[in-house]
Amino acid sequence: MLFAGASRAQTEEASVKQDIANLQKNESMIKKEKKEEKKELRKLEGKEVNYQSREQFFTDFGTVPVRQWVRTANFDEATFVKDGQEMVAYYDADTRLVGTTTIKSFDNLPANAQKFINKNYPGYSKEQVILFDDNELNETDMLLYNRQFDDADNYFIELKKNASSIILKVDMRGDVSFFKELR
Repeated sequence: MLFAGASRAQTEEASVKQDIANLQKNESMIKKEKKEEKKELRKLEGKEVNYQSREQFFTDFGTVPVRQWVRTANFDEATFVKDGQEMVAYYDADTRLVGTTTIKSFDNLPANAQKFINKNYPGYSKEQVILFDDNELNETDMLLYNRQFDDADNYFIELKKNASSIILKVDMRGDVSFFKELR
């Protein structure tokens, strides 16, 4: 009888462990589905920049004058100059700051990225470098060069060779990856 009770307890314990494993797997799948749903950028309705985006800009950046407001398919964009640097702020459908872009130079890239690009892309001219500074408080993904990417701070550098243009993505550690070919 003692053996039967111990055997049943082991079976129940195994069953509970299996249930926990199944729950964890289901939670993981749900999280993944939610992330995929969030990745799709919501299109903005109307042609006018949202009043709340304008108000949020002043909350985010103070009384910095805005040179231009533009409504695109996915963002309200404010072009402005801060600390002598022209920037663009991107606001999502919920009028929350997604991030900013700033024009930089090749010298602003991490040293290991510069070395990698010089070694692996000989003969390419180094064109525009853009720094995307993500707003970590907003999980909306960004869209640059008509391509969506996960929200994170990154540099984007355009390289040209003959009639070919490519965009490389460089993270803040200096890791370089191919982002897009421009046609």
